[in-house]
Amino acid sequence: MKKSLLYLMTGLLSLVFIPAQLKADVENVSTSIPAKSADAERANALINRLNEINSMDKTHLNSLEKKQLRKEVRSTKKELKDRNGGVYLSVTAVIIIILLLIILL
Repeated sequence: MKKSLLYLMTGLLSLVFIPAQLKADVENVSTSIPAKSADAERANALINRLNEINSMDKTHLNSLEKKQLRKEVRSTKKELKDRNGGVYLSVTAVIIIILLLIILL
């Protein structure tokens, strides 16, 4: 009984560490826009700026300009992520939580 429970928990925990996405999609920055109109306008402006930076020809830029662009992209993505908020749980995490609740209760 203890070994089978150990094997079951090991198998379920191994599913948690498998990456959900093997390939990151650079083009889809964010599709959800906040409900407020001012926030929506700001989010659209940020998304447009990210698309503009991605479409730029960066071969003629020097290293300092490229570094500034990378910092701008990081801060813009962080701001978009902070605006969306929310807590996201994977399906595996929900299953593990339910199983632990069943076992413990």
